Amino acid sequence: MNRFMQDMETKRVSRLYIFKVTLVASVGGFLFGYDLVVIAGALPFLVGYFHLSTTMQGFAVSSAILGAIVGPLFGLWFSEKLGRRKTMMIAAICFMVSAIGSALALTIWDFAFWRFIGGVGIGLAMMSSPIYIAELSPPQIRGRLVNVNQLSNVIGINLAVIAGYLLSSDGWGWRWMFGSEALPVIFLIIGLLFIPESPRWLAAQNRIQESLKVLTRVNGSDRAKDELREIREELQKDKDGGNFKELLQPGVKVAFFIAMVLMILSQINGINMMLLYAPTILSDAGIDMGTNSILSSIPVYLFIFICTIVAFGLIKRFSRRGLLISSVLFMAVGNAIMAINLQQHWPALFTLIPMLIGTGAFTLGFAPLSWIIVSEILPNRIRGKGLAVVCAVLYFSSFITAQAFPMMTHWFEIRFGSSSGVYWIFCGICMLCTFFSWKMVPETKGMSLEKISEFWQTAGSLKPMRKRNKKIIQKDIYD
Repeated sequence: MNRFMQDMETKRVSRLYIFKVTLVASVGGFLFGYDLVVIAGALPFLVGYFHLSTTMQGFAVSSAILGAIVGPLFGLWFSEKLGRRKTMMIAAICFMVSAIGSALALTIWDFAFWRFIGGVGIGLAMMSSPIYIAELSPPQIRGRLVNVNQLSNVIGINLAVIAGYLLSSDGWGWRWMFGSEALPVIFLIIGLLFIPESPRWLAAQNRIQESLKVLTRVNGSDRAKDELREIREELQKDKDGGNFKELLQPGVKVAFFIAMVLMILSQINGINMMLLYAPTILSDAGIDMGTNSILSSIPVYLFIFICTIVAFGLIKRFSRRGLLISSVLFMAVGNAIMAINLQQHWPALFTLIPMLIGTGAFTLGFAPLSWIIVSEILPNRIRGKGLAVVCAVLYFSSFITAQAFPMMTHWFEIRFGSSSGVYWIFCGICMLCTFFSWKMVPETKGMSLEKISEFWQTAGSLKPMRKRNKKIIQKDIYD
């Protein structure tokens, strides 16, 4: 009995330690949400201050995303040579420089440059943080811990909106919005000084005792030895490490293709545009510009915060694949209702209904699961290289969408009298994503990263994984 109580206490302490480490690592996700969405509240003021055209509005929003395309490419080298933790530190420095530079910008080109630097930080953080959390987490709670990164992202989004509302004023108000980002960056820099490096990266650097020490804190001594043995066996298979060519090998290329498509679809489904342009969308629907449109968008951002918390339970209870498909279907419904709303010219506040449906569905499923699945699905030895390419493609897709969205809505309004056609396009993309998720995405729930890697290296198709999916559902095995 005493032995059982000791094991339970060890497990509790271990999970508390993991949570603390994950909380610090996920501040990168917080800054990602804050950095991207603070522009939503500032945009109405930037338009007036810099006299921005429709094209330049898209450029002001997408300049940070353009930097995020470059970030993963640098992050690949940093994370493999310097480690996951130091890469997150470099990301934090980029955030700090961007916050100060954006707040002091004198022209739109100055502003875009400093936002670009912040985007580089986003690319670094959003590649290194999910990898770090996934590599540190035990399989049975990995999904929920990776979702902590998503929760931090949503908290960042909500605080950015609140800051936008409180600081919204003519003159220097928008400058304080961007400068306020320096406060959470300080917390991230301090926190990173006290968390360990990824045990898998330490093992790859032949720092075995350090790796074992971290794994023992996470899993206990017995499980730590077994997991370290699995990691070393996998590393031994290729002493030179994975390379980009391996991403195109049989089996692995299927995982890489799934990761690429999932991340592209996560950016071009229309929901991110509802988040990035929420005050502008509400203003176009008939709500006044500036403070009123920011205030009216707060229910949307608060709702996705609630949905992110609910998502923890859903990820624990349901399969990855089933939740993903359900999420994307409801996103399609949200886009369709938005299109009908704009066609029928319903009252302005009715616009909140499809925004809540779409963003809620996205936050409950697709938003966390896309990162969870991608961080799990790529083999360990090439995860860094694979995620670097995937993240670069992700942010390129996001850049194109953010740049094109104002121009597309303007074109549809001029040509057809409303921007509903944009949302019908997004609805079609969501339906395509539903079919892709049903046909291609495998179930990875409950599997160790080493087992998933072994599967892709020994299988040339999804059939073995699908058989395993059926067994999971039949046995009702959950995280």
